[in-house]
Formats: sequence, C-alpha cells, structure tokens
Amino acid sequence: MSGVNDNFDIHWFPGHMAKTRRIIEENLRLTDILAEITDARIPESGRNPLLSEVAGDKPRVLLLNKRDYADDDTTRLWIECYSRNGIPAVSCDCRSGAGLSGFVPFLKRVSSRLNRKYSGALRVMVAGIPNAGKSSLINRLAGGKRAAVGDRPGVTRGKQWISAGKEIELLDLPGILPPKLDNRETALKLAYVGAVKDEVMDTESLAASLAAYLCANRPEKLMERYKLRSLDGDVMESIAKSRGMTLPGGIPDAKRAALNLLDEFRSGKIGKISLEKPHEFV
Repeated sequence: MSGVNDNFDIHWFPGHMAKTRRIIEENLRLTDILAEITDARIPESGRNPLLSEVAGDKPRVLLLNKRDYADDDTTRLWIECYSRNGIPAVSCDCRSGAGLSGFVPFLKRVSSRLNRKYSGALRVMVAGIPNAGKSSLINRLAGGKRAAVGDRPGVTRGKQWISAGKEIELLDLPGILPPKLDNRETALKLAYVGAVKDEVMDTESLAASLAAYLCANRPEKLMERYKLRSLDGDVMESIAKSRGMTLPGGIPDAKRAALNLLDEFRSGKIGKISLEKPHEFV
C-alpha cells in the first residue's frame, strides 16, 4: 500500500483459530446456508479463504457490513463483481439494520430450492473475520441483544445457536482469521479496520502507515477531519497539535494521536473510505 512504513510488521498468534476451524467443519453439515460477513471497506481482504475451502457447495450469501464507513460507489462495484461471479452479495449496516430488510426473505428463497435432509427451522451459519459484525447481525435478525457485541475482535468466545423467529436459527461463531498472513497488504488492511487485536502490534507504527495511506489516497478526508492546512511534515504530530494532545513541555503526544486516528478511522468518523477496489482482485 502506498506510503506504508517498510519496517512495520504484525506479530500475532491466534491460538483459537484452529479450534474455530474444527467447529466450522463439524457444524457446517448441520446447517443449510452459510452467511459470510465481511467489512465493506475490505470486502476481499476481509474474507477468510478457509470458509471457501470448508464450505464446498454449501449455499451462501455474502454480506458487506459497515457500508456506512465505505465509499458508496466502490461498494456497488463490489456487489456487481461478486454477483457476476455467482456469489449473491448485499451491503448493509448491521447495527442500524440498514440493508437487512431483504435478507431473511432471501434466505427463505434459497431454502425453497434446497434438498433439505430435515424439517424445521432453516439453519444459518454466520461466519467471518473478527469484528466484522456477526453478533450485530444476529442481534438485529433475532430482534434483541442475544449475542455479545463489541468494537474489538475476540468478543464472541464460542458457538451460539440463536433463534430468529420460528423459521430461522442462527449459529454464531468466533471470528476467524487465516492462521498465517503471508500478504503484508492484507494484514495491514485487517489491522486498520480492527480485525487484529491492537495488543499484538505496534499501534504507533500502524497508525503512521494508515496516515501515510490516507495522505496518498484520501488526503482531503484527513485534512477535513483534523482541520489541517497541509500534510507536510510529520502528520501524526500535526494531528496531535490539532487535537491539543501534548506532553509536558508542549511536545506532541504521538501515541495518543495514533490511537485517536485508528479509533476514528475504524468508527467511520474520518469519512467513507474503501481500502480496495474489485479490479485489484480480478
């Protein structure tokens, strides 16, 4: 990614990921449909290849969540791209429920074409990377707070079966990242949106690389949010000064500025920004 610090690296070991793979494999045969949820800002980098490996021919739908944080035109391109490749996809915001009005009817249409081995409620596995919004989706569909929700990865600790009315049962799983992130750009994108715990990385370096990316690709968003007249010099210091984040002696507090930048990007406060376009993966 443009402007990224070449010395930046992510060191982490998600010990529960292997267990989650076993859970997916063991429970997938009990479900009718796989609902895969990803972050609309990184629709492809935010997908785990493992899900495709274990899903096989299982019917699926892809939800691009947090669409209010992503560029609208880019999200539409992603929806068209997935549809052309045989993957039904919709964009949504699971916290507000925007875009979800047609989701349950879609599941019912798919179920009518299934050769189901048992009767009763349609069983839907909800899976995706950490912090993509799985629990928010389930709570919205279930009509209440049934699953643990948080703005950080690792909130869902184990599988949960949750009823969404008489016709649908939802299986909530812990977020699952690939056991190994070989692609550095993918790892950075996942870290930018908060799919990797901040505790296992250097947040100041991560924020500096995000700032460099924004300077190169969406400078107007950065300048508007932090009221910066220019992006010359140390951007993190400029952000710290703009927000009055200083240490004794008037020294800019780069650490506070870094945490602020990451938090405001992840919550969409800097603006609607997509980190990748379909042509990068075609």
